[in-house]
Amino acid sequence: MSRLLAVLYGAAIFLGAFLLFLIQPVFAKLILPWFGGTAAVWTTCLVFFQVALLGGYLYAHAVVRWMSPRMQAALHTVLLIAALATLPAIPGSRWQPAAGDYPVIRLIAILTAVLGAPFFLLSTTGPLLQAWFARTKREPYRFFALSNAASLVALIAYPVLIEPNFSTRAQDRAWSVGFAVFAALCIAIAWMARGSVERPSVSRPERRSLATWFALAAGGSMLFLSTTNQLTQNVAAVPLLWVLPLVVYLITFILCFEGSGWYHRGAYLRMVVIAFAAIAYMIYNIDLSVVIFVSIPVFLFGLFAGCMLCHGELSARRPPADQLTWFYLMIATGGAAGAVFVGLIAPRIFSGVYELSVSLTLISAMALGVNSRGGGAQRLLWTTLTVTLALVVAAQVRDYHRNAVIVTRDFYGALRVVESSTVRRLYHGSIEHGSQFVDPLRRMSPTIYYGPPSGAGIALRYCCDGPRRLGVVGLGAGTLAAYGRPGDLVRFYEIDPEVIRLAQSQFSYLKNTPATVEIAPGDARLSLGPESSGQFDVLAIDAFSGDAIPVHLLTTEAFAVYRRHLKGSGILAVHVSNQFLDLAPVVSELAAASGMRAVQIQSGKDEAQDLASATWVLATCNRDFLGRAEVANVAREIPRPRKLRLWTDDYNNLLDVLRW
Repeated sequence: MSRLLAVLYGAAIFLGAFLLFLIQPVFAKLILPWFGGTAAVWTTCLVFFQVALLGGYLYAHAVVRWMSPRMQAALHTVLLIAALATLPAIPGSRWQPAAGDYPVIRLIAILTAVLGAPFFLLSTTGPLLQAWFARTKREPYRFFALSNAASLVALIAYPVLIEPNFSTRAQDRAWSVGFAVFAALCIAIAWMARGSVERPSVSRPERRSLATWFALAAGGSMLFLSTTNQLTQNVAAVPLLWVLPLVVYLITFILCFEGSGWYHRGAYLRMVVIAFAAIAYMIYNIDLSVVIFVSIPVFLFGLFAGCMLCHGELSARRPPADQLTWFYLMIATGGAAGAVFVGLIAPRIFSGVYELSVSLTLISAMALGVNSRGGGAQRLLWTTLTVTLALVVAAQVRDYHRNAVIVTRDFYGALRVVESSTVRRLYHGSIEHGSQFVDPLRRMSPTIYYGPPSGAGIALRYCCDGPRRLGVVGLGAGTLAAYGRPGDLVRFYEIDPEVIRLAQSQFSYLKNTPATVEIAPGDARLSLGPESSGQFDVLAIDAFSGDAIPVHLLTTEAFAVYRRHLKGSGILAVHVSNQFLDLAPVVSELAAASGMRAVQIQSGKDEAQDLASATWVLATCNRDFLGRAEVANVAREIPRPRKLRLWTDDYNNLLDVLRW
């Protein structure tokens, strides 16, 4: 009977953790398009998930400490049934943000109202069921490793099996069914566990233990979120890059709490020194940090080493069972505090993305404290590393501000305007999003990805005669306004209010163009929706999150919107320049499904004209345009992959287009 009971507890804990972590990428992907596909959506979601986890652990601690087993069973049953009534957890269109909304507040409101109840109940499972199991006088901590293993299974299965094969809404509905099964299991266990005649004793740990548990959990959480930020802001805000750091984070919990002696302090202290030194060098050498096949392994190795140190020390300090809920409560409190710092506080107090180097410095200082009795040589080593990392933070701040005219940061990312003797440039993180010559005679020359030889330049120069209506999704510095003629209208769609402010105040494309300029704030798809059809001669898609177009702008639903807003002879120009993803075939397939023919135009680098190499896809039904010598001589057919499935709002798979 005792073995069967352990299996029942294990099944409920495994399923609860599986569902807890599966819903995170599913729900974040559902709401990502409403906020421009920015990396901060996932970071804000992680803050909510960590705080909700804290709420669940606090609930478990309170009911175990102050309620009888029978009262615990009754309360938990009522809450589970109430959570079932909120399913399925799919946000309706009424939650879509309006222009002017503060994104963080809107995001947290959506998460709380739609997902809050079931997520909260799932988050109580680990500590609550382990506390109930501890009444049987058996070791409960291995269930913590089991729950993390279930979380790991969910995260690995999502990008490999679930995302490529099932639509997002189908995933959400299947998750709701799984939650119903989980609720039934928990209710059964709750009433089986009610038979205890007295409350289990709960003793309070020493304050030093509480503070140590908090600090170690906060350090791991900060390192996890700041590593995620570093990857998603410089590459793309996609589930694959959300999941990888979370997988590493969970693996360290599993190894440290599984009970087989995976953590050896001396070995991991040495690993931390090597990993942190490598990351510090990559932060200092920004050109190396944006090389995906170097940066991802190095950053994930650093995350693994740092979290093994934090979680290994946590495991070594785990208390007896009568302090179990205190232990988990402080882990959750530290995790939430680290997440809040990286996700909410750092963007408000740091002008740039410095949180990774700050996290490395704090964990190094923690390692110094952990190793304070390791002898003079060890103390000297960790003091040196901590001071070195602090100097890296100072150097990063100094270099980030070098030649900067203005530095600012908001929900959508960190922005800089940097000026040299000849050119003023706009950066979003480490990605250049626009530039303009300082020389007044060259100030209206289109630069970087938008020069006359580029796909955008060709579309705008040869699309048609007479006054034109031009639409541009993504403002940047406003460079494409340079192609405006008297009588033209150029309408920009831009979600980031800081980009709008900088384009208007720090660059003169918008002021000096002879065309009429309009700016529509907010996400382009939401803004285009209610506007009149057939309005544009050219519609350029040039919105970027990290180094890639947000996925929700590359779906059949998005192309239906674009097609509706183009004139019959209109041209859709999509900017697909990318170091990591081959997006041209995706655009070609979407264009074909919309009844358009697509060609690719690759333009080269020209330092004298400040032109970068650029790849654009032009899609149109206008055969006359495609037949012009100026177009036909530079256009190239796009090879069609054999196994590329059409992307929709419910389905996309970046593994198919990754430049391996």
